[in-house]
Parts: sequence; structure tokens; C-alpha cells
Amino acid sequence: MALGDISLRTLGGEAATLDGLGRKALLVVNVASKCGLTPQYAGLERLQELYGDKGFSVAGFPCNQFMGQEPGTAEEIAEFCSATYGVTFPMFEKIDVNGDDRHPLYAELVQTPDAEGKAGDIQWNFEKFLVSGDGKVLARFRPRTEPEAPEVVEAIEAALA
Repeated sequence: MALGDISLRTLGGEAATLDGLGRKALLVVNVASKCGLTPQYAGLERLQELYGDKGFSVAGFPCNQFMGQEPGTAEEIAEFCSATYGVTFPMFEKIDVNGDDRHPLYAELVQTPDAEGKAGDIQWNFEKFLVSGDGKVLARFRPRTEPEAPEVVEAIEAALA
């Protein structure tokens, strides 16, 4: 299945697809509001601001599978992201990224290996996938890799070139 065609829902409940974002490159991230890595929202938003007008977007997917660190409703998540980090990038409905109820988007994404050649389940909140405008997964970055790490920025810039 093509990544861009997978049915999604925005945090506001509207039907969407990654193709509908009309971008050259997307950084797909499973996010959480009550995680030690939550401050990564700030770096994700800075990437959005820096590269947004060049055809790039972050796409956030709240997930509550890691120690219940995203317990809020869609409204609570939206308010937290806006008020705390000024998030302007698209946010989607809360989903499962692992297990029997894994969302079809993540069923495809987890097949992509990271820089060490390891594919498989999402390790924690804030795992990142760089996806080209034509739906090809270009890179996978594990949760502790900061959004503005050199390897992430270089991959984004290469995708936008």
C-alpha cells in the first residue's frame, strides 16, 4: 500500500492522507505530551518554521502506548501542543504504532530500518521517519535523536534539494 493513500484522521476528526499535505518531504513522528522526550516538540516546530515554505512538514501522531504518556483527548492534546510549544504542523488522531491494533501507516513505516539496519517495532515516543513527497521512506531516526540533529537536518535538506 502506498503511504500517501493510507486513510488518516486529523486531530480534529477530519479525513486526511499524507498525500493531502502536498509536501516534498514529511517527518512523521509518534508524539506524546507527558514524556521525557516531549521537549522535542520545540525542535520539531523549529524545523517546521525553517523548512515549511520549502515543501516540508512535520506530521505528528499522538500515541498512548508507551507508559500511558499521551492520555489526553484530542482537544487536550491540541491545546497542550498549541499553548506549550506553539505547534503549527499537522497533528493526527491518536493511534497505536505497535501491536495488533497498529495503524496501517505504521505497519508500513516499521519495515524501514534505521541507520544501524534495524527495522521493526517503534521503540518509544518521538521516533521519526523522513518520507519523500512520493511516499518513499528516506530515513528512520530513533526516539533519542533530536529533531535538529545534524543527520536529521541533512536528510531533510537532501530531500528538499
